[in-house]
Amino acid sequence: MRGICAILILLAAPAMATESIVTGLSQNKVQITTDFDGSDILVYGAVKRDAPAPAGAMDVIITLEGPSSPLVVRRKQQVMGIWLNGASVQIANAPSFYAVTATGPVDDILSQADDLRFGITLARRINTKEISINTMDFPEYTEALRRIRVKGKQYQMATSTVQLVDDTLFRTDFALPANVTEGNYKVRLFILRAGMVVDSQERFINVRKTGLERDLYNLAHQQPLIYGLLSLVMAAVAGWAASEGFRFLRR
Repeated sequence: MRGICAILILLAAPAMATESIVTGLSQNKVQITTDFDGSDILVYGAVKRDAPAPAGAMDVIITLEGPSSPLVVRRKQQVMGIWLNGASVQIANAPSFYAVTATGPVDDILSQADDLRFGITLARRINTKEISINTMDFPEYTEALRRIRVKGKQYQMATSTVQLVDDTLFRTDFALPANVTEGNYKVRLFILRAGMVVDSQERFINVRKTGLERDLYNLAHQQPLIYGLLSLVMAAVAGWAASEGFRFLRR
């Protein structure tokens, strides 16, 4: 009897709509050459459903994250008229590049619980759990890091830039700067309803130096002595060529 009742309850219950993401990238490889001045990445996709969409507005958040590494943020202070390094904060992990795009202000469309769970905002991506603190006001240091990298276009917070059509199709663009760090870049996509993440997906973009840029990079890291000697020779040749050029012009 209980089994029959359970079946009747399941049959009477309304079908829950399951939503998932189908995505694509304009390119999954970026080559850094000697004349590299940045690159644009198009991220597009659609929401796949097995039932009619549930009531309520849907939102999309898309992030692009570069390789992370530890770093030290120092404060400059003036001592007897000379600017010196003062107090410092060692950040355990910070992304070299981080960009966020969304259908609206992230603070309005994302719950704090899911931000903590998925680590979507920049504040959640900068790891301060293992900070070595030489000063008590370390939030000022993380804010300084954010400000410097925003100025250098390494951190980009562009809300209301994801185009969403009929709660199904979406697209956005990311601009990689010329000073981008090579490595694997992670694209994360989230669809949300009522501030909660319904589904998420990850894609990857490989960013690598190629050609002469790659050869010089490998030489500098694998054969630093040879790289240093070649740099000195090139500097001497350039100086000699400039001197001869000025001497020729004076004639």
